[in-house]
Amino acid sequence: MSTEPRNTTEPRNTAGPRRTAGPRLAIVGAGPAGLMCARMLYRYGIPATVYDADPSLSSRDAGGSLDMHADTGQIALADAGLLDAFTALARYEDQAKRRVDQHGTELAAFVPDADDDAAPEIDRGQLRRLLADSLPADTVHFGHRLARVDPAGDGYRLRFTDGGHADADLVVGADGAWSRVRPLVTGATPAYSGVSFVEVRFDDVTARHPAIAALVGAGHLFAHDGAGRAIVAQRNSGGQIRCYLSMRIEADWPRRAGIAADDEAAVRRYLLDAYDGWDARFRPLLTDTDAGYLHRPIHALPAGLTWPHRPGVTLVGDAAHVMPPLGGWGANLALLDAAELATAIATRPAETALAGYERRMWARSAPLAVAAGEGLARFAGAADQIPDHRAEHQRYRADAAAYRAARA
Repeated sequence: MSTEPRNTTEPRNTAGPRRTAGPRLAIVGAGPAGLMCARMLYRYGIPATVYDADPSLSSRDAGGSLDMHADTGQIALADAGLLDAFTALARYEDQAKRRVDQHGTELAAFVPDADDDAAPEIDRGQLRRLLADSLPADTVHFGHRLARVDPAGDGYRLRFTDGGHADADLVVGADGAWSRVRPLVTGATPAYSGVSFVEVRFDDVTARHPAIAALVGAGHLFAHDGAGRAIVAQRNSGGQIRCYLSMRIEADWPRRAGIAADDEAAVRRYLLDAYDGWDARFRPLLTDTDAGYLHRPIHALPAGLTWPHRPGVTLVGDAAHVMPPLGGWGANLALLDAAELATAIATRPAETALAGYERRMWARSAPLAVAAGEGLARFAGAADQIPDHRAEHQRYRADAAAYRAARA
């Protein structure tokens, strides 16, 4: 069956000429990691094809807000020639963070300085569009859900669920936590962390949800009771707030509770019971959602996961090191992984490039995966262990300067 794309993006051509010779390079996944890898390769004149299961770039809600760290995500965006475009979209004021207990008592607050650029926010969908728009229109092939990858001669054959296939000499797995490329290099799979989120969303909050807007304020609100229940609410662009209701609970809690996935009234009752004893100001976060209830059990790969190098295949982002979302490192590491991998492919022999990239990626991601796991445990547990966000921002800036100096 032909592998001609059924759906593509309509991006602007903003980089240099493409190199026509060289290995066939396939990137699986059009999230931040896959698109960043393709963008960097394009700047080096190296063609790559990105395959993604989504029918189109805008076919699903891309999710909430991301903080782009100065020492990782922002470095990758600068290397890709996209830092100015990012800055035009980024929300620097939403670096603010406030922490309260279940009674609404403030425990800590961080207000960024006017010139603080260490970790500004951007919506996931905005970041994905920014990256896609920087690629030629024939780069991303949507509607290609990968079933598996098989060795084929000196390369690999990507087999899609519709019966189609594509051949490649080099395969980059950027296909997230449940990667179909990962089994080529390791049998490791993500394990449930013991914590589940229920995602809710509130639109046009100033007009429609003024109490929620006032409670959350700028940036992020973190609330926790020290007994396994927590709430994270975050500003998104366009007057939207997303909220993640965190519970230490079995992964299949809806089934155990006899709740159907689409029974919003039953989920609402369950949440009201689960957060019984919390201040009444939090009640609208449990009940007034504009987009239903989305169950998000938190899974993670073993911290420090490595694998024997396999010629012609590697992983980036969550496919390599999915970790709990505490700390905000996932998307940032994904972008830097992708930028470094593309640079290695462009400047070194293929196998030297892949093996060297993997060693650097493992060394960088392992301690952060450990820290993310510890952060999730603290967040779902004791309420008195509060990160120092000002010190975090100082560290991001210092680490960014050290990274740039090391490669100067």
